[in-house]
Amino acid sequence: MSNEIKTFGGEFDKFLTKLKSGENFAFNRFSDGEYFMLQNQKLVLAPNQFITGSRNGFGHYPTEEQKEFIPGVHKEQHKRLMKAFKYRKKGHYKGICAKEDVGKDNHQWLLDIHGPGDDEHLTFANVLINANYRRYVQEMLPLYKERDIIYVVNQAADLSGLPFKVKKDFRIGTNCIVNNIHTIDEVLEYLDRENAKDYLVLCSASALSNYIIHEGYKKFSNNTFLDVGSNLSPYLGEKIQGWKANRGYLTHYWFNHPSPYGDRIDYWHNDPNAPLHNTTEILA
Repeated sequence: MSNEIKTFGGEFDKFLTKLKSGENFAFNRFSDGEYFMLQNQKLVLAPNQFITGSRNGFGHYPTEEQKEFIPGVHKEQHKRLMKAFKYRKKGHYKGICAKEDVGKDNHQWLLDIHGPGDDEHLTFANVLINANYRRYVQEMLPLYKERDIIYVVNQAADLSGLPFKVKKDFRIGTNCIVNNIHTIDEVLEYLDRENAKDYLVLCSASALSNYIIHEGYKKFSNNTFLDVGSNLSPYLGEKIQGWKANRGYLTHYWFNHPSPYGDRIDYWHNDPNAPLHNTTEILA
């Protein structure tokens, strides 16, 4: 691995600059849910319960956030996710969990799976949220108006409140990582049919986003692919409500709630000044 120390704000600036200049790239986000899947650990978000590996507890997860990954059962999903994580191509950036979220040893496991070299294409999974979210809303979102937008998003979402126009949307449902595998081909077929160039493909679809971004950028790298996770949820209407219970960085920004995530800065794995946050949201 490189000895370069990346900064949370600096990585945001890098992607912002690419969007401003029209340089195409992919940001493929492997957050805590994807981490558990990569390790082949059980992942369940049910209406009133979560299971992540050996941990379980109470949680409120509306329909759009519910999902289930069972090791040994969902072998195809694990294979697809691992291929996406190991994929290397110029412009394909992989956001990984901070060691403060998953622990030093587990963070190192992710770096080991990535393998030596190509540290240039590793970044923070949280680069578009937490302390960078205010800048995301104020500086990055306005740039979306300049692009043809494809959006992979939950079937309950109302797109009329978005601050940009969507040219084509692909709707996914509950447990999309299992039930919407067909959406991968649908997106690829659309890009091919449109002879798409310089489109912006946004994905809010859990690990399905990883599959789509991997396959999409591999074949259509003259477009930009972004895993935006939950960061557009406040714009998606009254039927998308899970963020109000489970996304502290969003309630901090939109409601001024005192969540530590609103000001949280992640630190790179070799930064000697990195503190321990000891705060973890279930963002699967």
